[in-house]
Amino acid sequence: MPRPYPPEFRALAVALVRAGKQAKQTAVELGTHPVTLSKWLRQDDIDHGRRPGTPSSESAELRAARRRIHELETELAIVRQTAKFLGEDKPAPKGSTR
Repeated sequence: MPRPYPPEFRALAVALVRAGKQAKQTAVELGTHPVTLSKWLRQDDIDHGRRPGTPSSESAELRAARRRIHELETELAIVRQTAKFLGEDKPAPKGSTR
């Protein structure tokens, strides 16, 4: 798994390239892979509206929403298993007052 770079480091690398330094040279000097730097540049373009795509802020919100959905699905599965274990998984017939 690739090692995560801090956001400040990424911002510095992008700023160096935006200031006119060559991307490949900057990547070598900073110890990153040129493809990694190009991905950071592409994401920076998306975040600043120069290119279509999903901004980083929306990506974070989407990850949080997916995590919450997973938690809720897990909770629901536990409730369903408990109801099945207790024999409460069968719905009451229509018109029943019980």
